[in-house]
Amino acid sequence: MKEILIVDDDKDLSFIISEMLESYGYHVTCANSCDEAFSLLGKMKFSLVLLDINLPDGTGYEICSELRRVSAVPVIFASARSGEDDRINGFDIGGDDYLPKPYSMKELLSRVNALIRRAYGADAGENIVRFGNISVNITARTVTRNGAEVSLSLREFDLLSYLCRNKNIAIPKDRLLSEVWGAFSEVEPSTLAVHIRWLREKLEDDPAQPKFIKTVYKVGYMLEVDK
Repeated sequence: MKEILIVDDDKDLSFIISEMLESYGYHVTCANSCDEAFSLLGKMKFSLVLLDINLPDGTGYEICSELRRVSAVPVIFASARSGEDDRINGFDIGGDDYLPKPYSMKELLSRVNALIRRAYGADAGENIVRFGNISVNITARTVTRNGAEVSLSLREFDLLSYLCRNKNIAIPKDRLLSEVWGAFSEVEPSTLAVHIRWLREKLEDDPAQPKFIKTVYKVGYMLEVDK
């Protein structure tokens, strides 16, 4: 979980933050306005959003509020607006952390690392989920079946990985679409159904009667594994 979106109209600061985070293994994309942020969130899947409040065409509050309608992606507010009301508002609309400007790069990195760990368990080393004759290495992005590697597309793996990280939980279709394809993507639900079918064909002994990748009636899908 290494994709970070920075939304800030200060391009110089965004560049400095990007350089620092990328030196620690993160992949960073920058947006300088609300419109640009919404466009990127509709095209890409991010692990964390670093969000300024004052933007040329709106506020970070608006982005966070809309984001929380469709996604649980971690959000850190980073803003010169450091008053108590600003911080409370940031948390009330779904922010996970609030970092007042100016701040040190060391503190920002610490906050990002901590939130990534809390959200994704990134401090657990290799994250491997096993069920039946299947082994999914989320860290290395590899899948084996009976010891033989299974070839998955990028999107198929992202979908399987999300199901693995939320195993034995019924995930609504709209949540899967937003978390795997992008928070504001315009992907049709049928695309999700097709990818589920492809995963079943590659992983299930009987794709028509899946043992692991289950359909949950009127909800969505679930990876059902032994606890």
